[in-house]
Amino acid sequence: MTDKPSDTPLQPKRTAYLVLGMHRSGTSALANVLALAGADLPREVMPADAHNARGYFEPWRIAVFNDRRLAAAGTAWDDPFAALAAPPTDDAAWREEARSLFRAQFSRRRRPLLKDPRVTVLWDLWRPVLEAEGLALRVMVPIRHPLAVAGSLAKRDGFSARKSVMVWCAYMLAAEAASRDLPRAFVDYDALLEDWRPQVAAAEAQLGEPLPALTATAGRKIDAFLSTELRRNAAGGDLSAVGEAGKMASGVLGWLSAAARGESPERTPLDQAAAWLVGQQALYGDLVSPVSADRSVARTALADAEGRAAFLEQTVEETRQEGELRAAFLEKTVEETRQEGELRAAFLERTLEETREIVRTLEERIQSLYGTIGEMKDHVDSLTRTCKDLRRHARNLETQLKASQAAVREAAGRLESLVAPG
Repeated sequence: MTDKPSDTPLQPKRTAYLVLGMHRSGTSALANVLALAGADLPREVMPADAHNARGYFEPWRIAVFNDRRLAAAGTAWDDPFAALAAPPTDDAAWREEARSLFRAQFSRRRRPLLKDPRVTVLWDLWRPVLEAEGLALRVMVPIRHPLAVAGSLAKRDGFSARKSVMVWCAYMLAAEAASRDLPRAFVDYDALLEDWRPQVAAAEAQLGEPLPALTATAGRKIDAFLSTELRRNAAGGDLSAVGEAGKMASGVLGWLSAAARGESPERTPLDQAAAWLVGQQALYGDLVSPVSADRSVARTALADAEGRAAFLEQTVEETRQEGELRAAFLEKTVEETRQEGELRAAFLERTLEETREIVRTLEERIQSLYGTIGEMKDHVDSLTRTCKDLRRHARNLETQLKASQAAVREAAGRLESLVAPG
């Protein structure tokens, strides 16, 4: 017995694009490049603000959820030991909430784009969620010099360079470890801003497939979006100035930069930096992590409120714009209807005038026909009288003929008697 082939065509597998890496390292720029090249943004995108005027391109509800999940584990996004924190005992419930959030934000979109740096240090939570959705995973990791990231965090959050470099090191190690067995691409952020096309081409080669919709139109939109204005803090600098953290970060940066060039560097700098972070956690984790977690609780509540307010404001603005568009459409429709009505009225008026002219012509023709009919009736009457006269004359002639015939017969009889013998 052989299996009957199914009549239902196989559905193409959905592909999720994940932007992993450190905050302030170009994740937003890379996410929008992917979105313009065909990846699907979430339903509720975190709005732009003074720290990122061109937008974050990440689901703010998932970002707030991730902050809550980190706090539940006694850590926070800016904790250099966040990726090393043990999960809470109710992690299964967090995973189910994560799955519900993902479905709410992306529904059945074919190429969901998930960008939130916190996913990098919560990979053990998110990877099972994404795989349970039947998604093929593709990872993109932007690389930015840790001191440039530190400069940005100093302006926004007041962090010291040493803390920012440690956090950068932790995130980049987590991003590399999370994506090690997946199709992935490392992208130099500064090079992306200078000339994105060779960087994207190199990323496609690393992923082993092209981006889904990198058309000429998409390319023009990426040109308009990317600029060196996005580079607010100069790249480079001497990492040795931040001590042991700088030394570890320098090794990680070298490995990542080589990987972005398509090389296969030795993992020694990564292993050394990972071991150093574990040692630092053992020494300072109980001092650093609770402080970061406490600050994160307040930040999360504020971010949630700001996200909701911004989303509502955006919704109101979109509703207002939609109302204006509808009003303009209705006004245009009314004007077009009025113009059409005027054209129809003019056409009907012209048609009515032409009909009146035709009626006048017909009336004149009818009057003419009436005159002709009268003349013909008079002629018929005359002919009728003539016919009567002719009939009467014919009867008179017939009478005269009969009289003549009788006279002839009488004369013939007399003549016959005169000539008879005897």
